Amino acid sequence: MTHQKIHLLAIDPQNDFCDIPAELQPQNPLSLGTSIVPALPVPGAHADMLRLAQFINRVGNKLFDIHVTLDSHAPIDIAHPTWWRNEKGDAPAPFTLISVSDVRNGIWRARNPLAQAHSLKYVETLAANSRYVLVIWPEHCLIGQWGHNVHASVANALNNWARSRMEVVDFVTKGSNPLTEHYSAVQAEAPDVSDPSTMLNSRLIKTLAEADVILIAGEALSHCVASTVRDIADNFGEDNIKKLVLLTDCTSSVGGFEALGTQFVADMQKRGMQTALSTDFLA
Repeated sequence: MTHQKIHLLAIDPQNDFCDIPAELQPQNPLSLGTSIVPALPVPGAHADMLRLAQFINRVGNKLFDIHVTLDSHAPIDIAHPTWWRNEKGDAPAPFTLISVSDVRNGIWRARNPLAQAHSLKYVETLAANSRYVLVIWPEHCLIGQWGHNVHASVANALNNWARSRMEVVDFVTKGSNPLTEHYSAVQAEAPDVSDPSTMLNSRLIKTLAEADVILIAGEALSHCVASTVRDIADNFGEDNIKKLVLLTDCTSSVGGFEALGTQFVADMQKRGMQTALSTDFLA
């Protein structure tokens, strides 16, 4: 196995998704005496990232390539509160679900009237494609801010690997188009034909297809991990799915959405995906 091309795909190992302990949160330079708090912490993610960093440091010389996806948003985004208003002019609270009927009936409308037609079409597309119902998330992974950064332990391990191997980590950004969600690193939930970054990432698919083993870690299991892996599998060919190995101790689900993560693992295991603990793999 050590002579195989082993790739690591770390999905969104970013600060905003990690339940980083208060004592490790950085001071807010705009508000003295307060800390910068992760915007969308996934229970267990901090420990996941510590294990992932330990894994990279332990087996780095056996990893042929590392790919890291980065959720990358602006404050104005169709899945952020600022996009929407109700009849009173109030924005939806984080974790509000917005359905097709909600938009058709005016329960929620785009704050910018010029975006109303697209907003309705978008939720209709999600429903037609049997993707997720639109969830309003807290503003998170804002480009240029601390929450967008890779968890410090993982970032340090990636740098150690890069220097040791004289290789460059393959960073894959996603989510900067405000008109569509981009859970998957392979393609947006509703691709925008005018924006190539939302279309199928054939380069990433081709690169992963050349691997013998693809290790998967990151956040969150219920959403971005699940969507990315499903899209890889759907564009990979069934014979390649057995290359996928989910490191189950390096990923967790968004609180309240654990059933989605469990269903994803069960579905993909039926298709041939394997699972392993990071402490066991190449031990």
